[in-house]
Amino acid sequence: MKNIIPESELIINDRGAIYHLNVKPEELASTIITVGDPDRVKEISKYFDQIEFIQNHREFVTHTGFIGKKRISVVSTGIGPDNIDIVLNELDALVNIDFSSRTIKPQLNSLNIIRIGTCGSLQEDIPVDTAIVSTHGLGIDNLLNYYLQENNEEERELIQQFMQQTQIDHQFSKPYINAAGTTLLKNFVDGFHHGITVTCPGFYGPQGRVLRLGLQYPNFIDMLTHFTYGSYRIGNFEMETSAIYGLGKLLGHQCLSISAVVANRVSHTFSKDGKVAVENTIKKALSIISNI
Repeated sequence: MKNIIPESELIINDRGAIYHLNVKPEELASTIITVGDPDRVKEISKYFDQIEFIQNHREFVTHTGFIGKKRISVVSTGIGPDNIDIVLNELDALVNIDFSSRTIKPQLNSLNIIRIGTCGSLQEDIPVDTAIVSTHGLGIDNLLNYYLQENNEEERELIQQFMQQTQIDHQFSKPYINAAGTTLLKNFVDGFHHGITVTCPGFYGPQGRVLRLGLQYPNFIDMLTHFTYGSYRIGNFEMETSAIYGLGKLLGHQCLSISAVVANRVSHTFSKDGKVAVENTIKKALSIISNI
């Protein structure tokens, strides 16, 4: 007998949609673009040839439509790994749980999930107004430590070297790492920087910013900038990628994170027009996504 998922665990609203996203299974495409800012959803869907579905609930905005024959959903996540926990689990539920029987489908589906966001560069040669693709998501946010997870040998080596070189696990939660989806990553090479992305649980102290509060790790930026292992280095940090990569891998989805660089924390520069930088990244990403 199949295990039935209780109503308290899988929450379905009156219109038959998943609780937070308020999306029904048939309203979701198999290629999904996630953005942090709800207002950015329409900045992507304006390039659709047709929009067939629009939904808004809390910070979660979903547009599903077509570019040519390619069906795409754009979903806003809000900021931070806690929101990604909601979004990734609910996206997976929409395609891999039968809502009528509340049971896991015998044949599981794999989604393509591509984040388009913004970030701060941690290398001087990755300047503002360029775009970086995350080869790995390295989390110091603790989310994936609530789940059973398993790394391959390369990921184990990377996280071990990161802990040895930075020592931040002594007071932070245990860092974790997962690689990008290889079938997506191979399409985003020309014109993109590549690097490891560190995901932080906040924007100020967790990213080494000082306003009025002192920092536990005042040299945090330098520790990340100087980390190397073989050909790998940390290219940037932001607040969602490691959670997307970690949950996506556990759930069997292909994930990729593309970020417009709006700040360079080494040269202390900020984009003169971050909106244009994001727009250029969106157009470049869509030209690829619509053809894969």
